[in-house]
Amino acid sequence: MRVVVLAALVGLAPSLGCSAASSPMARAQEAAQDFNMNTRYGRNELAVEKVAPSARDDFAAHHRTWGSKIRIAEIELQGLHPKGDHDAEVLVRVEWYRPEEEELHTTTLRQDWRDANGWELVKEQRIDGDAGLLGEAVVYQAPPDPKPPAQFPTVHLEGTPN
Repeated sequence: MRVVVLAALVGLAPSLGCSAASSPMARAQEAAQDFNMNTRYGRNELAVEKVAPSARDDFAAHHRTWGSKIRIAEIELQGLHPKGDHDAEVLVRVEWYRPEEEELHTTTLRQDWRDANGWELVKEQRIDGDAGLLGEAVVYQAPPDPKPPAQFPTVHLEGTPN
């Protein structure tokens, strides 16, 4: 009898797991995780499959420098907030740097996702942190000139008698 009950429970386990993973928000979270991991590792050809056709030009423009002028150190999903049954907002923290600067930047993005025959990214924007990750213009300011030395300059007198 124990064998039959155990076999029945083992047979039920996969179906229990599938029902939880098939909720709309679970599918949204999975799509966002896949998308962000693909962008993290430079697999834009896979990531663009999760971008709504109307947003693909913006995605290409915003991610053009990723992997060349901008390197992604880490991407972390901070949260998923449902906005009805077919819309969700995902917050993503990105740590990145420019190879010539060697300074780590942190930017928080808000991604808007919509379920239209599968979850798709419809909009992405910076909401906090350092600018420049999504191709924003960044103005660099040169550091101020250092203070002059605290001593008086040497004065040379011309024509002094010997």
